[in-house]
Amino acid sequence: MRQTCTPWTLVVAATLVATGAGSATPLLSGARQDAPDHRLDPDAILRAAEQEPSVAADGVVRLTWPRDDVAVRVDGVALHPAAGLTSWAAFAPAGEGAMLMGDTVVFEDEVDAAMDAAFEHGLEVTGLHNHFFFDRPKAFFMHVGGHGEPADLAAGVKATWDAIKEVRRARPAPADGFGGGTPASGELDADALAEALGREVTHQAGVVKVTIGREGSMGGVRVGASMGLTTWAAFSGSDVNAAIDGDFIMTAPEVQPVLRALRAAGLHVVALHNHMTGETPAYYFVHFWGKGPALELARGFRSVLDSQAAATRDRDAP
Repeated sequence: MRQTCTPWTLVVAATLVATGAGSATPLLSGARQDAPDHRLDPDAILRAAEQEPSVAADGVVRLTWPRDDVAVRVDGVALHPAAGLTSWAAFAPAGEGAMLMGDTVVFEDEVDAAMDAAFEHGLEVTGLHNHFFFDRPKAFFMHVGGHGEPADLAAGVKATWDAIKEVRRARPAPADGFGGGTPASGELDADALAEALGREVTHQAGVVKVTIGREGSMGGVRVGASMGLTTWAAFSGSDVNAAIDGDFIMTAPEVQPVLRALRAAGLHVVALHNHMTGETPAYYFVHFWGKGPALELARGFRSVLDSQAAATRDRDAP
């Protein structure tokens, strides 16, 4: 059974990450949260996840998956999963159901599959970032969340972890690239890209770039595009085979629609985090990458802009 959720925001460690409309229930910072009037049934989570959970003294039910299937060295040190390479998911009573928070260890070639599975099963992705420097292979951490029936949430976690395991069964060692041809320097039709994007572009040193600014404030000071509050995309290579990289700036309700639209457009999500603290409104940033014909990439980027605009309209609707 597919789970449905409503919007919420999750702060994880030093990285502030956000959820969007349509997936979770608001947990407002500083707001009083009433104690739950029920405890979760760990057996229901066990049946859905097909894994024995643990139960904390406060009633939180937890699943864990130590990533001992891939050996990781950090700064030359062989790191045991207990030292920070264990995926986990925690379920707390919330209303008539449960709230999920979790962190999944992913290698670069696992992110697409893990994120797609999480979305397919109604979960939210609330952060994607690194925890180490000089780790080999590179390990990343995908934070997930949700609100709904405990068994549905647990089934979503299982599906996400199973998708990762399937990648590793097909290729035991993490890949060193996304595959496909490598774009070479060539000609890019800036006018055609501008038309596909519906925006003005710049063309410099063989790179075509579109930049879209937003505004906010920090400490009473107005800030905008020149201070880094931008969505942007840069095209390199040629019309036939190009690379796109960029960054979407988002408010909390826009995060999930933008992530889902990026994946629907075949673009890879490579980071989700914040760039600032204390700004109004709170902004979040998702970085992306893709390769292919330049116009197809531009149309994909445009489709994400459209999804973001629709989320904003839904938020502002009376």
